[in-house]
Amino acid sequence: MKKRRTALLSLTALLAAALTALPAAPAGAEETEQVRNGTFDNGTESWWSSSNVTAAVEDGRLCADVPGGTTNRWDAAVGQNDIALVAGETYRFSFQADGTPADHVVRAVVGLSVAPYDTYYEVSPQLSVSGNSYSYTFTAPVDTAQGQVAFQVGGSAEPWRFCADDVSLLGGVPPEQYEPDTGPRVRVNQVAYLPSGPKNATLVTDATTALPWQLKNAGGTVVARGTSVPRGVDASSGQNVHSIDFGRYKQRGEGYILVADGETSRPFDIGTAAYDKLRADAAKYYYTQRSGVAIRDDLRPGYARPAGHVGVAPNQGDTDVPCQPGVCDYRLDVSGGWYDAGDHGKYVVNGGISVWELLSTYERALHARTGTPAAFRDGTLSIPESGNRVPDLLDEVRWELEFLLKMQVPAGQPLAGMAHHKIHDENWTGLPLLPSADPQKRELHPPTTAATLNLAAAAAQAARLYKPYDRAFAARALSAARTAWAAALAHPDVYADENDGIGGGAYPDRDIQDEFYWAATELYLTTGEKGFRDHVLDSPVHTADIFGPISLDWARTAAAARLDLATVPNKLPGRDQVRRSVVRGADRYLATLKDHPYGMPYAPADNVYDWGSSHQVLNNAVVLATAYDITGGAKYRDGAVQSMDYVLGRNALNISYVTGYGEANAHNQHSRWYAHQLEPSLPNPPAGTLSGGPNSSIQDPVAQAKLQGCVGQFCYIDDIQSWSTNETTINWNAALARMAAFVADQG
Repeated sequence: MKKRRTALLSLTALLAAALTALPAAPAGAEETEQVRNGTFDNGTESWWSSSNVTAAVEDGRLCADVPGGTTNRWDAAVGQNDIALVAGETYRFSFQADGTPADHVVRAVVGLSVAPYDTYYEVSPQLSVSGNSYSYTFTAPVDTAQGQVAFQVGGSAEPWRFCADDVSLLGGVPPEQYEPDTGPRVRVNQVAYLPSGPKNATLVTDATTALPWQLKNAGGTVVARGTSVPRGVDASSGQNVHSIDFGRYKQRGEGYILVADGETSRPFDIGTAAYDKLRADAAKYYYTQRSGVAIRDDLRPGYARPAGHVGVAPNQGDTDVPCQPGVCDYRLDVSGGWYDAGDHGKYVVNGGISVWELLSTYERALHARTGTPAAFRDGTLSIPESGNRVPDLLDEVRWELEFLLKMQVPAGQPLAGMAHHKIHDENWTGLPLLPSADPQKRELHPPTTAATLNLAAAAAQAARLYKPYDRAFAARALSAARTAWAAALAHPDVYADENDGIGGGAYPDRDIQDEFYWAATELYLTTGEKGFRDHVLDSPVHTADIFGPISLDWARTAAAARLDLATVPNKLPGRDQVRRSVVRGADRYLATLKDHPYGMPYAPADNVYDWGSSHQVLNNAVVLATAYDITGGAKYRDGAVQSMDYVLGRNALNISYVTGYGEANAHNQHSRWYAHQLEPSLPNPPAGTLSGGPNSSIQDPVAQAKLQGCVGQFCYIDDIQSWSTNETTINWNAALARMAAFVADQG
C-alpha cells in the first residue's frame, strides 16, 4: 500500500500560544543527556509552564498547580525547549511523576517546539496507577535542534497537582529488545472453523519429523488425532513450522483445543454463529466512524460522543470549509461522511474504494449462488436509519456517499465537476482527541483526477443499487457520476501532491489508468451505454494482468472493475475472457496459499509486508471468493474461507487482528477517540475493527524502537502509537466486511 503519511501527530499551535517561558539556560552541546536541569537542582531553570499553571520546585521536585475546567491535555503544560534530536538515534525518555489526587493522566511528549509541532513520541500514563517511575525507548525520526519535552496536564474538571523529577532524555542508548508474547506454539483460527470447511493450523517447533496431534472438545475428550506435516522454515516469520489438517472433523461445538508437541492452542469453535456476528460487527464499525452526527449510546453502548466537526466551539466544523490558500475562492459544506482512519481527515480516494467494497458486498448478496440479501435487511445494523424499509448497509454507505457528492467542485468554478482530493485539519493533532474537541482549522485540498474518478465510480454504482429505494437519490448520484466523468476526461492528469501530508495523508497516485477503467466500468454496468462500454474495451487495463501480490487497494482499483464486470449481469463483449482472467488470478492466489505454511494468499516479494497487509490478505481472498461465485469450484471457496484464519489468529504472532474476536486480539489500534490505552475514559475500538497488521517499513517511532530488523509477520505491535502497523481505516474494514459476509454465507 502506498504511504499514507510521512510524519504524524503535531502538538497544537494552541499550546505554543499558551506558553510563558521560565528562565532558560543555554542548550547543552554534544551531550548524551539532552534534558537540562532534569533533577531541578537549579530550580526551574530551563523549564517553562503555560500561563495558567503555577510551577515551582518543592522538596527537589517540580510541582505544578493545574487549574480545573480545561478541556484538552495541552490546555495546561510544563516543558523544556531547545532539545537536540538526531535522526535514527535511539533515546530513553524517563521521569518520575505523581499526581494529587491520584489517578490523573499526564500526556508526556517529545516533539517539535515550533510549527508544525510534530510529535515524535508520546505516552499518557495514569499516575499512581501505572506506578510513579516511567521509562520508554524510541527512535528519533528527524534531525532537529528545536525539540521539546513537555508534560501536558490539562483536561481535568477539578484542579490538581502534578509533580515530576529525574526527567531525562538520554541519547545513544541501545534499541529496546522487544519480545512479543506469542503464546502457545500451536497457531489456530481463534474464532471459528466452518463445520464443512477447511480446518488447518500451524505448529511452531524445532522438530524436523512429523509429530502427533490431538483435537479435544470442551470436555477434554480427544475427538480427532493425526500427525503433522513438516514444512521447514517459513520465510515470512523465520520459524520452523509444521502444518496440521483436521478438516475431516465436522462436529459443531465451542471451546475446542488442538494439542501438539506438548503445546495447547488457544480455544476455538466449530460453527457459523461467529461469522454471522462478524458480518454485522464489521459493518457496524462505520456508524462510530461517522462525522457530523452525535453517536448514540443506546445504539452503541460505551461509544457515545458528541457530533464532530459541526462548528460547535472549539470545533471549527465542516459546514463552511475554505480551500487551502490559493486553491479556490469558494467555501463548501462537506459535513458528514466517515472519518477515514484514526485521524479526523476525510479522503475521497479512500472513501470511494470503501464505498465500492461495501456496495459490492451488498451486490454480491443479490447475485451470487450463496448470497444472502436478508443479512443486510432493514434493522440488521442498529443505526439511526433502521426502520425506514431500506437495507441498513445501504443506509450506512449513503452517509459516506452524501459526503462524496459534496466534495464535487460547483458549476461555474474552475475545474467544475471534479472532486476535491480531501478535507482535514491544517496541522496534525495529537492523541487522544474527540472529533468534537478538534480546534484546528479545516481545509479543502485541491481537486484531482483520481478523486474525481473515485466519485464517478462510487456514484455510478450507487445509482443502480439505490434506485429501488430512492429513485431521486439514484438519479442525483448518476448525474454527479456523469459530470465527474466528463470533468476527468477534460482534466486527465491533475495529480495529488506527494508532499501534501501535513494534517492528513497525501494519498498520491500518478498512475490513474485503473481509475478511468473502474469509473467507465461502473457507468457501463449502470447505464449499458456504448460510450462507456467502448472505453472499457479500449482501456489497456482491460486485458492487463492485474492480480499480482497485491490485488486491490485505494491506489489499485482495476480489480474493482474486473470483479464487477465478471459478476454483475451485463452484455460486455468478451465477458467470458473477463471471468477467466479472474479465475486465473484466483489460481495464482490459491497456489500461494498452498505453498505458504501459514495458509494465506499473500506472499509479497522478499517478505516485505505492505502497509495494511491484513486487508491485502483479505482482498486477495475476495478474488478467490469471486472465482467460487463464477465457477462453483470448491477449491476456491475453501481457499477464501481458509484465508480468514490468518487475520483471526493463525499467524506468527498468534494474535487476531480483529478487535473482540479471538482470545488474543488487537485492541489498541491507532485512533484519537478509540484511545483507551492513552485515556482510560475512552473506549477501545469496537468489536469487528481490523488492524492494519504487519508493515515492514515500520515508519512510526514506536515500531522503529521495538521492531528494528523484524521479519515479515513480526513487523507489528498492538500499540496505539504505532500508526504504521496498527491503524484502523475505512477501506481496510471494508475488506473484512466483505470476507466476513462471504464466510457467513458458506455456513
